[in-house]
Amino acid sequence: MTYRIFLHGLDSSSQGTKGRYFKEKFPGMLVPDFSGSLSARMEKLNDIISEKTDIKLVGSSFGGLMASIFTLENSSRVASLTLLAPAININEFNDYRGLSTEVSTTVYHGTEDSIIPIDPVYEQAQKCFKNLTFHRVEDDHMLHKTFKIIDWYELLNG
Repeated sequence: MTYRIFLHGLDSSSQGTKGRYFKEKFPGMLVPDFSGSLSARMEKLNDIISEKTDIKLVGSSFGGLMASIFTLENSSRVASLTLLAPAININEFNDYRGLSTEVSTTVYHGTEDSIIPIDPVYEQAQKCFKNLTFHRVEDDHMLHKTFKIIDWYELLNG
């Protein structure tokens, strides 16, 4: 059985635009709420998917940081990774910079992102994700123009 899970950003929740979209379009997809420090969020994530395999992770911003860390630590359990403007350029990712994975990874990042700059994320993604598809899109951090035109059915069912 494939498990799909969406990890929201730092100041978002399961009730944000992306969380609501996934709940509506992909019934059964896990869309939990996270709060607190990175370690508290990672502990909750590990509890939620503790013994699951064939996981399709989608992470947005800080949730992209979480999804990246989980994948780098548990590559054999992750079927695919989709990152939306992932915060893999921040200090919390420093301990993972030397790790890499062969998990199929797709990144969408806006060229107009004023919160998470695209170039450091691209450079880091190339080092960590050996099976990487990186989409530079004309959009902002929230990916307002891009999010709903992404082929989510292909990414999450393919």
